[in-house]
Amino acid sequence: MKDFCLESTGLAGLRQEGSGTPVLALHGWLDNANSFLDLAAHLGGLELVALDLPGHGLSARRPEGVRYHFDDYVFDVLASVEALGWQRFHLLGHSLGGAVSSILAAARPELVVSLTLIEGLGPLSAPPDRTTSGWRRALDNSRLRPRRVHPDMNSAVRARANNSDLELSAASTLAGRGLESVDGGLCWRHDQRLTWPSTQRYTEPQVLDLLRAIQAPVFNIYSDPPSGILPATMLARRLAALRQQRLFSAPGGHHLHMHQPALLGPVIKEFFHEHHDPS
Repeated sequence: MKDFCLESTGLAGLRQEGSGTPVLALHGWLDNANSFLDLAAHLGGLELVALDLPGHGLSARRPEGVRYHFDDYVFDVLASVEALGWQRFHLLGHSLGGAVSSILAAARPELVVSLTLIEGLGPLSAPPDRTTSGWRRALDNSRLRPRRVHPDMNSAVRARANNSDLELSAASTLAGRGLESVDGGLCWRHDQRLTWPSTQRYTEPQVLDLLRAIQAPVFNIYSDPPSGILPATMLARRLAALRQQRLFSAPGGHHLHMHQPALLGPVIKEFFHEHHDPS
């Protein structure tokens, strides 16, 4: 895959030339387009674009004083599709990228041929009676802090792998696009504002309403044993809300597409071929 930049949007990413209905890949929170590198090697022949979402990887950050609201990513993705000149496309999303893909497919069904969601069926939700506590937490914790500077690449990679499911090799893959040189060493380049708590979340009924509106077939991929990203009962309700869905599980944790690319690549590619756009 080769680097590219959509100058009109400020978004950067990786692009793989190919044919057929194009695929737009959206990574997870604090990850970047490199998270799809190994998987792309098993999706040869497909036109594939993996974006760095704003504040991640090599994409531009939000302006000073602007927060990273989840909803805004949907508008960013639509702007990138317009800049690419795509009329119809597949969506491939992991975690945050899957949640963004879910909303885009619900709101603009005419654009989306299919969805492949890796641990990402809809956004995180919260009960209505946690609205005030969510706001208080956001106000208490939305401040910039000194960046941690790592003396070398190994230190930065170990720090990214700690307290996550990432293997060192996977964290190293992200580091290739996620680190920048600063005085004294290296630091992760993602915008610190990405770590600020959300002021509010969707309720679960709102999420289910969005999922029911998705018209495209959905390929849901989850870790076995479960990563815990969604409670089992909640995931079951969300799956039941979809019109057309398929479920596939494999070991590998929340980043199983990075840990099991050779296993997932062929089944994802087959799903894309089954649901190609004849127009």
